[in-house]
Amino acid sequence: MTSQDIDPRTPILVGVGQFSERVDEAGYRRLSPVELAVEAAGAAIADTGADPAAVAAAVDVVAGVRQFEISVPGVPSPLGRSDNYPRSVANRVGANPARVILEVTGGQGPQHLVNEFAAVIAAGSAEVVLLFGSEAISTVRHLASADDRPDFGETVGGDLEDRGYGLEGLVSQFQASHGLAGAPSQYALFDNARRARLKQTRQEYADGMGALFAPFTRVAAANPHAAAPVERSARELVTPTERNRVIADPYTRYVVAREKVNQGAAVLLMSVGAARRLGVSEDRWVFPHGHADLRERDLLDRVDLGASPASIMAVRHALDVAGVGVDDLHTIDLYSCFPIAVSNICDGLGLSADDPRGLTVTGGLPFFGGAGNNYSMHAIAETVQRLRAEPGTYGLVGANGGSLSKYSVGVYSTTPAEWHADDSAALQAEIDSWPGVDVAVEADGWGTIETFTVKHGRRGRTGIVVGRLETDGRRFLAKTEDGDEEMLDLLGTDEPIGHRVHVRSFDVGNRVTTTRMRMDGLFPPHPAVPRDDEQSSST
Repeated sequence: MTSQDIDPRTPILVGVGQFSERVDEAGYRRLSPVELAVEAAGAAIADTGADPAAVAAAVDVVAGVRQFEISVPGVPSPLGRSDNYPRSVANRVGANPARVILEVTGGQGPQHLVNEFAAVIAAGSAEVVLLFGSEAISTVRHLASADDRPDFGETVGGDLEDRGYGLEGLVSQFQASHGLAGAPSQYALFDNARRARLKQTRQEYADGMGALFAPFTRVAAANPHAAAPVERSARELVTPTERNRVIADPYTRYVVAREKVNQGAAVLLMSVGAARRLGVSEDRWVFPHGHADLRERDLLDRVDLGASPASIMAVRHALDVAGVGVDDLHTIDLYSCFPIAVSNICDGLGLSADDPRGLTVTGGLPFFGGAGNNYSMHAIAETVQRLRAEPGTYGLVGANGGSLSKYSVGVYSTTPAEWHADDSAALQAEIDSWPGVDVAVEADGWGTIETFTVKHGRRGRTGIVVGRLETDGRRFLAKTEDGDEEMLDLLGTDEPIGHRVHVRSFDVGNRVTTTRMRMDGLFPPHPAVPRDDEQSSST
């Protein structure tokens, strides 16, 4: 098939842009999230090679990826923020779109938006769509207490299709009350469960995490947009030091997503017809060949806490839609907020940590930077550039959101291809029909550790345990009581998974320790209070 045979409604990626700055580099401009996105969006428009003013004027839809500070209710914005982030960016690049969208929370967002609006373009409901996102977390933290701190507040008004936070099923008061409020502790449960399944020691598994991510650091070291462009050895990544402290067992700081970044990225989609009308040269065209969007079961409902089969299904389905296999890929970028997000896909597809193609095109979230929910916009931008440099090759981007919860995939190539709808809805119905796990919200009695982590914070350590009750096999979630060094010592042994423990429910949640006697020591039973008639009869 040639480009001349293509339906004019076929969606293509025609422009990509990235922008970044570091607080310690010359020329640091203290840009706001809006300004970072404007730089990236302007670069994406210019990347088309067509008249920038004409391209901007043709934009039908803009969609912005949420910054972290607007991803959860009640999070403050120390330097202020726009009341309509997508429209703030659109106004500054000269666009006046009919639709202005703020996407839900989650790292799947950039790739999901490409999938969604490629389909919208193919259906003839839009012709030019600009997607972007940005984070200025590093600048906000650097300047929040400065006397000359900037004001990032903007009031622009206008229509906004705010899709909400999208946190349903991802965050619960029950999990938060047991210490699972942050991503590191949740993902640590997954990695420890995987380690136990593989029957590896802690050191063996740490060595594997280091070997997985060491090649990422080499890519980041060569990337001008990387927040931490430093090459590190596998051993250095996983050896605890003062700078590389343990965050949540088994994670040290160097192997988790780096959120202190100032980065923006944008992608411009068009129909083939619009690209021809606006004069976008065919050497800029990149076609979305395959795509999928799937959601995993909620965390405690998953049978295997060491894997995410829905994510693997999404990648396989996107490859099937594209009509290619893993061996046909020239570039691969797997979302890498934590090691399990990469190793899960590698396990399912048979990829090795030392695959000569590499598993990232940017350097990954711990080293390139975890640009909030927008990381994969950078991955898509880099993939497009690499595919243009090697026409006819294929690239894959896998984008993860939540706690291995949402996975969106894109397969790209400069090779012309008609748009093909995916069958994600049918696959999602299959996932939703999988048997779940019965959970004991109030857990009492003996149980067995299924997976665990120990969080290391300023106020000490907290152990979190997922286990199964001996009486009926129901799954429970519990945490250690403050000062329970005996239980923390158990969780520090080479393999606590499979150990027998005792759990008890309280108004504040479930607590877990080594034995029933230990539980009674931590929480002494209340002495019986004599009834009035007993008191009178004894006098």
